[in-house]
Amino acid sequence: MIKTVKDLGIIIKDRRKEMKLSQAELAGLCGVGNRFIVELEAGKSTIQFDKALYIAMNLGLELHIAKKGQNCL
Repeated sequence: MIKTVKDLGIIIKDRRKEMKLSQAELAGLCGVGNRFIVELEAGKSTIQFDKALYIAMNLGLELHIAKKGQNCL
């Protein structure tokens, strides 16, 4: 469950490492700067959410939203 930007950053970082990609490689594949990847993985609260979603998608991750207390479908 993602409750903070830091949680999202940890998931992105873990998945990147599973795929054996460096931060620079991921940045290049997604067309963003290396600094953005560094800040995303660090949980910077002012990241651009659309870019974060794009990166997650490129890592084969999906985000689901559900009402509090309910499971995602």
